[in-house]
Amino acid sequence: MKVDNMEKLFLNELKDLYSAEKQITRALPKMAKAATNEEVRTAFETHLKETEGQIERLDRVFEILGKPSSGKTCKGMQGVIEEGSETMQEIEEGEIRDAAMIGAAQRVEHYEIAAYGTVRTMAELLGQKEIAQLLQETLDEEGNTDKKLTQIASKVNKLAQKQAA
Repeated sequence: MKVDNMEKLFLNELKDLYSAEKQITRALPKMAKAATNEEVRTAFETHLKETEGQIERLDRVFEILGKPSSGKTCKGMQGVIEEGSETMQEIEEGEIRDAAMIGAAQRVEHYEIAAYGTVRTMAELLGQKEIAQLLQETLDEEGNTDKKLTQIASKVNKLAQKQAA
């Protein structure tokens, strides 16, 4: 698809996000399984459920637009997830790996926060109020997840420091 107007750019960005969310649903169960800290595991499992809801919201967005949701691979998210996967393989099980996985998860969240903020603003510009509201709901969830991960990291990082000592 040649992107030569805001509507096409908006659709292109939404498809990118849809791919990103699908990739995240495949990565989160692996991260939860690899976590040794119960709070970290629970955070990943909770975010998996939220991500599934975010995909449903995106499905609704595509339905409103009368467009298919597939057709693009988010290479940016692919790279971020691949980097996180390498981290899980390179670091032995324990608090240090949990701390590293939280960092990887926060990189995912920051990518999503930037992307959702962008498409929400585009939706507003294009007069798509219902879509903007749906995207804002997801943007709020992503921000809350990032804050929760920061809270967990403050505890896990201290434990990781003790493990390393």
